[in-house]
Amino acid sequence: MTAHQAVHRVATMARVLGVSPSGYYAWRKRPLSPRARTDVELTAQIEAAHRESRGTYGAPRIHADLAAHGIHVGRKRVARLMRGAGLQGVSRRKLFRTTVRDETARPAPDLVERQFTAAGADQLWVADITYVPTGAGFLYLAVVLDAWSRRVIGWAMDTHLRTELVLAALDMALAQRRPTDVIHHSDHGCQYTSFAFGHRCRDADVRPSMGSVGDAYDNALCESFFATLECELLDRQRFRTQADARLAVFDFIEGWYNPWRRHSALDYLSPMIYERTSGIDDRTVPSGSTIDPGGAISVSPSATVQG
Repeated sequence: MTAHQAVHRVATMARVLGVSPSGYYAWRKRPLSPRARTDVELTAQIEAAHRESRGTYGAPRIHADLAAHGIHVGRKRVARLMRGAGLQGVSRRKLFRTTVRDETARPAPDLVERQFTAAGADQLWVADITYVPTGAGFLYLAVVLDAWSRRVIGWAMDTHLRTELVLAALDMALAQRRPTDVIHHSDHGCQYTSFAFGHRCRDADVRPSMGSVGDAYDNALCESFFATLECELLDRQRFRTQADARLAVFDFIEGWYNPWRRHSALDYLSPMIYERTSGIDDRTVPSGSTIDPGGAISVSPSATVQG
């Protein structure tokens, strides 16, 4: 009735709705109930958490975010208030593969067999490549994730799919983590079966592992990260230049995903906070590395691990 007062008289609307005008005016003067006041305050906090998540969180992560700030309410209530405020999380979609198998290459054995769990840091790494569309053509992104914390510990971008791309991502991971006897799991892409990549793994005491051919489940952790990148960044922005895309991906990985994005598999902690609570010091881009004007990270030879 309040919304239509400029068009219809209160007495007319009250008669049509079967209520009394005096009852309507009494309702307007009546204060909100304690529950309704709490809902108003909680909705404001939910909206703030949703903004801080870059508009990506759904009810489960918003619920975890509120709990981390000492606000303990039911998840169903959070979902109801989000619906009322028109807020929702983003959803994933299927990615296309970018790696191509070299039929003449000898693949590494499967040391993982879909068991993507690790008891601690730098025991199992997973790696893969995806593409980033821009107005100036595709960029390709290679990543290395620690299966224990889901943290992106190495990554590189370039306009080609040559072996140098995955070597740059591996070198960044080695420079940050300095592992001993870590398993590096990937698909059968020619970049990972190349002589240069195998030689680098031997030099750095890295054990290559590869899943079966053409099966996304054999590299599910990387597929999951790429799906997150796709729905939370690439589906929501269009990049005019490759430099714009480089900077956006850098910001997503190092400014959002690693330090802040809550992960359901980590009890809704972010990868870096999960590592910190487990007694692992923060390890970031190594000293000696540079970020070019396009946002690409280069690891200096002195920063890489030598075998």
